[in-house]
Parts: sequence; C-alpha cells; structure tokens
Amino acid sequence: MEETLKALQTEALAKIEAATDLKTLNEIRVAYLGKKGPITEVLRGMGKLSAEERPKMGALANEVRAAIQTGIEKKQAALEAEAVERQLASEKIDVTLPGRPVKAGSHHPLTKVIEEIEDLFIGMGYTIAEGPEVETDYYNFEALNLPKGHPARDMQDTFYITDEILLRTHTSPNQARTMEKHHGKGPVKIICPGKVYRRDNDDATHSHQFMQIEGLVVDENITMADLKGTLEVFAKKLFGEDREIRLRPSFFPFTEPSVEMDISCKMCGGHGCHVCKGTGWIEILGAGMVHPRVLRMSGFDPEKYTGFAFGMGPERIAMLKYGVDDIRHFYTNDIRFLRQFSVQE
Repeated sequence: MEETLKALQTEALAKIEAATDLKTLNEIRVAYLGKKGPITEVLRGMGKLSAEERPKMGALANEVRAAIQTGIEKKQAALEAEAVERQLASEKIDVTLPGRPVKAGSHHPLTKVIEEIEDLFIGMGYTIAEGPEVETDYYNFEALNLPKGHPARDMQDTFYITDEILLRTHTSPNQARTMEKHHGKGPVKIICPGKVYRRDNDDATHSHQFMQIEGLVVDENITMADLKGTLEVFAKKLFGEDREIRLRPSFFPFTEPSVEMDISCKMCGGHGCHVCKGTGWIEILGAGMVHPRVLRMSGFDPEKYTGFAFGMGPERIAMLKYGVDDIRHFYTNDIRFLRQFSVQE
C-alpha cells in the first residue's frame, strides 16, 4: 500500500507538471483527489491492515494528498500568470499613437436663438418668468379676455385633457400669473419662453409643438412709443442694424390696439424677392397694448397702469436668421443639419 501511494504521487505530479491549461489541471485534481480517485480507493483497503500499520498509512496518505494539492496550486498559479502575460502581449497599447479626436457638440439652433433673445431682454431689465405647460382654461383663455364661447378660441386648436385642463396654446398664461403675484403694483417687466401646443398638422411651417417667447411690460405711463422702441431695438440687435420695422394694425383679444410687426427683408434689402414674396417685408411677431380688461382681471387698475405685450416664435426667427426652409429640421435630430451651426458659429 505504501508503494502504491508513492507511485500515485509520482504519477500525479508528473501529469501536473505536463498540464498546459487550467482545464486539464482541474481534471487531474478531480481524478486524483476526488471521492472516486485512486487515493480514496487505496484508503478503503486500510481495514485489512494491522492496528500498528493503519496510523502510518493514514499519515502517508495525507502527505501524498497534500503534495498533490500543493503541486496543483503551484501549477495553477503559473498557468494563470502565463495567461495574464499572453493577454498583456496581445492587448498592448502603443501609447505613441495619436488619440482619436473627440467631436465637440454645440448648442441647438433654437437654443442659440432663445438664449440670444433672453440675453437681449435681460440686458434691458427684463426677468424670465416660467409656468406650467399643463394649464387651466382660466389662465390660458379667460384671464386673457377669451371667455368661454369666444370665437377667437377656435383660432387656437387646443389639446384638452378635461373641460378645464389643457396643454397651453401660448405662454401668455405666465403673464397673467405674474401680474397676479404683483397684487396690482407695478412695474412688471418679463419675458416668457417655453413650449406650447396646438392641434396643427405638421408641415414645413407648422408643428403641433413649438416654442414661443412673449414679453410683458406694465407700469405707469407706458405707451405705444415704448413698444415700438423696444421692438426696434430687438429687430436691429437680432437681425442687423440696417433692419427697418413697420407696425400694421391687427387684432388679438388680449391687446388693444394690436399690431403685427414686419422687418425689412435682409435678402433683398426691402426691394422684393422670393423670400419676402416681393413685398420687401417679413412678418415677425404680434404685439399691442395690454387690454384694460386683462389688467383689471389680474388686479391692476387700468386707469393708473398701462402696458404692452408681444409674442414671437423662435422657430420662425431661427428660420429667417439661418435660412432654414422647413421647421421640421429643428426636431428631427439630423446630425448633418445640426453640425452646420457649430461650423457657422
């Protein structure tokens, strides 16, 4: 039995030394140290030995098992180290190679226009007012002189959630909310940028979701001259100092009088071209003096306070500023379109 155990040790150590991978090494461990291995089989015959021989054979069996286990552990460590060396050799990096350039992103063209407009009006003393996109019928319509049943409501195809809750059709509710917070005391001087929603069919010039920026000034002795001067500064700063503006009579329920503002076409200098449809002018925004009823509903005394308001679409301004002919380009996330603006700027 002693000779058998020593022979098994010699045989196992030889196979361990010859093993070239971890799988083979594990198979040797199972074959020699497992419950069905030859060492276990030898130990089962210890019952035939005398009482004096049994401790000696038990100790020898443990020595053989420990020698084989130690041999396996050393070989396993060596094979794992070799595997790491092979991996390092196959995956080594040439640190002298030039790095891959990281393409820098840029602001979306609508973001550029909105931030430019915000910076302009902040420089003129305005603050930015924001409000909920899910709005009540009162603030979206009634507080702006559009009572239930008013025909002008039909001009704004509205997404209704309930009879009294809707997706706002303009950012004007922010104006009513801000005036209420002032409790009838001026001055109020704000711009309100944000998303608005209308049930429009999407095409080159319309979208069911778009951006809007509205402005409001309420104080004592505010006149149409203040409105015109403000809009003229806006047009010249955004489109160039050589731009001219004109105001045409219009109608909005929340302003009286109301006007549409045109700017002279920068493509033809006001002489007429396909961009301005031969008129020399391009419509840019709507404005007017705040209706006395709107002031009164928001807590202001129309005998003491007057104000003006204006509203514009950043998409339209961006289309004119950058020569974009389809509003859908702003929302399709085409990297070829967006990349042009990082180059321009």
